[in-house]
Amino acid sequence: MAIWDGVSEFVAVAETESFTRAAQKLTTSVANVSRRVAALEERLAIKLLLRTTRKVSLTEAGQVYYQQCKQLVEGLEHAERTVTQMQQIPIGRLKVTAPVTYGEQKIAPLLHDFLQLYPKLELELVLTNRPLDLIENGVDLAIRLGQLHDSSFVVRKLSPRRLHVCAAPTYLAQYGEPYTLSELSKHHCLVGTYDHWRFKDHHHARSLGIRGRIRCNSGVVLLDAALKGMGIAQLPDYYVEPYLASGQLVEVLTRYRDDREGVWALYPQNRHISPKVRLLSDYLYESLSEKGKHR
Repeated sequence: MAIWDGVSEFVAVAETESFTRAAQKLTTSVANVSRRVAALEERLAIKLLLRTTRKVSLTEAGQVYYQQCKQLVEGLEHAERTVTQMQQIPIGRLKVTAPVTYGEQKIAPLLHDFLQLYPKLELELVLTNRPLDLIENGVDLAIRLGQLHDSSFVVRKLSPRRLHVCAAPTYLAQYGEPYTLSELSKHHCLVGTYDHWRFKDHHHARSLGIRGRIRCNSGVVLLDAALKGMGIAQLPDYYVEPYLASGQLVEVLTRYRDDREGVWALYPQNRHISPKVRLLSDYLYESLSEKGKHR
């Protein structure tokens, strides 16, 4: 027999001093309350209640047992209320991870706005370009960029991510503009983490090896070099869009732009998705998607 069997019924009888009123409080039958309390007394091998035709009262042992059980029942009721409220109003801690620059520029401001909507939430944001193990690190939601490989996690595309090949007007004036992929071998390419760039050539993905005298794993550094006319860079839209708009950078090879890139939200595949994670995923999608941008 489970340790909780009969406890709620006993507490209800003790508080109402009636099996009938206890049954009404618990929305069950008098017979069920009586049966479960009797089974509890039998299991404890002690009398908890004194029954008369007019009243039900506690024995000395019943009084001691009631004081302890009352706290347990109230604690259980509080726990159930808390869990129920979590289904409606997100509370607790959210741990999110994102790449450094994109996290600083795009994700962090949106998370701050999200917290203002739900003041009972707490945020831990981990910015790193190293993909974290979501389970091992207790991450609720991860932002990943680029081309996503097969994953055992729930995946949601939040927005496209476009890679732009661009250079400063001063560089193009000195070295000329490349019009085909093969011409890149004659140019100073600014090399990032990988020594290849991704393109789409005649509707097929193509990876092209590139070389240059500047290599750095920071997009900010490569952007600075490009702005100073030191070479051609392939960088995501959130690095270069303001400079393309101002004319400080010029996009080249636009017909080879790869459109398979994306911004993705990943979260562990649970049977019941946490309301706070679901709400955050929806919020990021509405904020970052093409639909959200045009609202």
